[in-house]
This record gives sequence, structure tokens and C-alpha cells, in this order.
Amino acid sequence: MHLECRFFATYRAIVGQKSLDREFPDGATVAEVLSTLEAEYPDLEAQLLDEDGTIRPQLSILKNGRDVTHMDGGETLLEDGDSLSVFPPVAGGASGVS
Repeated sequence: MHLECRFFATYRAIVGQKSLDREFPDGATVAEVLSTLEAEYPDLEAQLLDEDGTIRPQLSILKNGRDVTHMDGGETLLEDGDSLSVFPPVAGGASGVS
């Protein structure tokens, strides 16, 4: 199946482009795709998945614009033509405005 994988912020820099059009096996899950990407890009290793294969909790992973945590998490099935967006943790703080 064909997927578009979109990367943001630091992940875009690691991958070297904002999106990849890739083929994955039919019935692949979000976790399987993320594992493949970690293997392909060494600087992503252990940044997307925890040791037990679950999505790292501070990440936002969207399937077609919807957060997979509101679906089946890493076990969310992907289908031909889906887009998978990968956002790194967002750091923030006080803006200094009172």
C-alpha cells in the first residue's frame, strides 16, 4: 500500500524532507511503519517508539489528520492512500507576558 509520511520540526531535519511517499505491506500498523522509519533513519532510532514497541507518549502521530491515540494507538491499521504525520514533542514555557 502507498502511504505519505509527513515529518515536522526536528524530524523533518533528520529525514531531510517534509514528506516521503512510500510503499508498505498491506495491513501495516502505525507502529510497524514507525519501526521501519527508525531502522531506515538511524537518528530516529528510539525517538518514535519505546522499547516495548509503543508510541512514545510525548509524540503526536496523526493518521489523516486524526491523532492515533484516539484510535488504536500503534495498532491503528493503515490503508492505501493514508497520510501519517509525525510531530516531535513540543517544548514550551512562559512567554514573559503578564
